[in-house]
Amino acid sequence: MSTRIGRLAVIGVGLIGGSFALDLKRLGLVDEVVGAGRSRANLELALERGLIDVMVEDAISAVVHADLVLLALPVGAMSLLFRVIGPVLPPTCILTDAGSTKQDVIAAARTGLGEKIGQFVPGHPIAGAETSGAAAARTGLYQGRHCILTPLPENRPQDVDRVEALWAACGARVERLEPGMHDTIFAAVSHLPHLASFALMEDLAARPEAPVYFRYAGAGFRDFTRIAGSHPEMWRDITLANRGALLTELDAYIAKLRELRGLIQAGDGTGLEELFARARAARVNWNKARNE
Repeated sequence: MSTRIGRLAVIGVGLIGGSFALDLKRLGLVDEVVGAGRSRANLELALERGLIDVMVEDAISAVVHADLVLLALPVGAMSLLFRVIGPVLPPTCILTDAGSTKQDVIAAARTGLGEKIGQFVPGHPIAGAETSGAAAARTGLYQGRHCILTPLPENRPQDVDRVEALWAACGARVERLEPGMHDTIFAAVSHLPHLASFALMEDLAARPEAPVYFRYAGAGFRDFTRIAGSHPEMWRDITLANRGALLTELDAYIAKLRELRGLIQAGDGTGLEELFARARAARVNWNKARNE
């Protein structure tokens, strides 16, 4: 099976889509990259940086002659996009995405694409950062990173294999999950941490003494709140799209914080140390497994 692409269309040429295009161009796996998006200034920067070869004004122009289309934009924008590109999607073109939630995107694709749903191979490269836009794109972003595919029953196996091969060529460790399991997992390990980071930053920034607090904030605060610098629109969409699983995880986290509060209020040093020790051991074991 050949992984080479004639024309790649990237809709949303930012960190994720731009880095994907850069890697495929570097590897000689694509002949031409066409970029589309909402910001002309961002597309012009993508063209200047060599992320794309051609800039077009709309998604229809990008898709109509494409061999592969990557949708790399906020999940809240996908429903309309599927309806727009569905009628012009070439019959041999593979459509994939980089959305952080999958069940809602798949439902939108079924509505918007209709009988062409089999051409859509849902995906999620785990390589986000607090930076965004064409300026953030770089080669090697996916090296050693996970990329999750959540194939549909209607997909042709060779199409799924081709999308997997392209991400693997970029250095990603590709795995496949059922869409519901994907959303449950990422509510816990990605979406909830972002909420916690946003909440702490918002709480402290709203205090009259905020400048003093931030003056003395150290590495722990910096590391914990790094992801609060992430794109607000994207995280608004993710939060609402995965609200069911996220509310479950948020309730569990609040319960754990209440447990901690109870231990602190009771002056239970032994209980606190035991909880901290369990958490530390879990963190050490996870980090060890991650680096093996």
